[in-house]
Amino acid sequence: MDNSLATTSVNDKDSAAQVEDVSADYDTLVRNNARLASALRASRQELAALHDQVRQLTTAPNTFGVIAATNKPERTVDVIVSGRKLRCAVADTVPRACLYPGREVILNEHMCVISSESFDEVGDLVMVTDFLSDNRITVRVRDEEEKVLRLAESLITAGGKPKVRPGDTVRADVRGGFAYERLQREDTEELMLEEIPDVDYADVGGLSGAISDIREAIEVPFLYPSHYRAHQLRAPKGILLYGPPGCGKTLIAKAVATSLARTAAARSGESEARSYFISVKGPELLTKYVGETEQQIRRIFSRARQRAKGGMPVIVFFDEMDSLFRTRGTGRSSDVETTIVPQLLAELDGVEELENVIIIGATNREDMIDPAIIRPGRLDVKIKISRPDKKAAADILAKYLVPELPLADSEIARAGSREGAVTSLIQTIVDSLYVRSNDSALVEVTFDSGDTEILYAQDFSSGAMLTNIVDRAKRLSIKDQLNGLPGGISCEHILQAVTAEVSENASLHSTGTLENWERIIGRRGQRISRVHLLRNT
Repeated sequence: MDNSLATTSVNDKDSAAQVEDVSADYDTLVRNNARLASALRASRQELAALHDQVRQLTTAPNTFGVIAATNKPERTVDVIVSGRKLRCAVADTVPRACLYPGREVILNEHMCVISSESFDEVGDLVMVTDFLSDNRITVRVRDEEEKVLRLAESLITAGGKPKVRPGDTVRADVRGGFAYERLQREDTEELMLEEIPDVDYADVGGLSGAISDIREAIEVPFLYPSHYRAHQLRAPKGILLYGPPGCGKTLIAKAVATSLARTAAARSGESEARSYFISVKGPELLTKYVGETEQQIRRIFSRARQRAKGGMPVIVFFDEMDSLFRTRGTGRSSDVETTIVPQLLAELDGVEELENVIIIGATNREDMIDPAIIRPGRLDVKIKISRPDKKAAADILAKYLVPELPLADSEIARAGSREGAVTSLIQTIVDSLYVRSNDSALVEVTFDSGDTEILYAQDFSSGAMLTNIVDRAKRLSIKDQLNGLPGGISCEHILQAVTAEVSENASLHSTGTLENWERIIGRRGQRISRVHLLRNT
């Protein structure tokens, strides 16, 4: 009995040991199995990555193309690939709304469109020369070669109209046949274009006679070309505005552009007036490089002709014309005018007609301009812009000294109304400036002929000077207000402004050369030999 119990106890111990051994083996197997499973997963991932790499390395390359046209009845597009035009199917994953002519697309090895990209950002620079139907344009490429391109979606408005005009520079894919982007060309734009100057004839004071002559010379031929053709009469190619500085020559030229734009809009029935004012400062064209100035002149006229297509008026305004187109053979250190003047003459008389292009020149010294430029048939009309007299000065001042300005209460009380106060202040300026007395005498000028002439403050008056007098009075009024004094423009401000402006002008002119004095005085054919200041500055 005891032996059997002992045997049973030993067997139980052996069984427990075996269970522990089996459990330990199981745990070991589980850990080994987990490690094997993890290694297998890592191997599978590595194998999958290797498969992806192999697939990427062995996949046929995709091809880029440009959509030439879409075919709505069927899900296909015409694509230009390396100069070839292909009709390709479009994958269902590509939205139809993304398929526009000019867009880049990606094609797989079966030449099926699998992705729509954006527009290309590089290309050739070309100049628009004309419009064709179906949003097509003609452009000038290098060496005067012309091509026909289509406008991409980016250059078409929501209403289906082009966003470019003749003369614009655009970025294009000439090989693909599309224009993508309008670009600003700084080398020419810095010289040139100001679209529709915001200046009206009503903004120009004291020059009603000159304005009437200009309108008759420029606007009548533009408005009634049939009458000119019936009378076998040619419209003037241009006008020359000459006279002392600061008297409104540039302002008139801008007003001409505005008036022509409105006239063209009314004639064509368009709601928006459009014209171009190409302002060229004479000295800006002069460079140290041989032939560069002539090239700039050719570029200006080429741009003007392109802008003028379709009946749009273009004003080419040459300011300080005497500095650029001097009489040939009069150059002091060089004879650059011997090539610049013929270039302008070639543009004026060239085979390519200057239709809807008006040339306006401005100068203080018309006697220094080459006679070939201002002869009949070129700058046909010459209009003198004189210094303002009393009546013209009052007209100019009325543009800037208006009843809406802050006026001194004492001035309003004295005149009885704001309008009366303004009239009184304007008259104060005119009476103070336009008087010939010892106090207003500034300069004694001696000419080569021996004649002498005393110049008074009124002999230096100009629209710019009158405007500056009003501005000075306004600043004096503001200064008083800031110092706690009663505000508003008063007669005292006006008198102080006139005195300061006259003194400042006398001081500035005291250091001028004889040639500058000839410009200031504006006498033609009279050379100054001596200038004597009568007023201490």
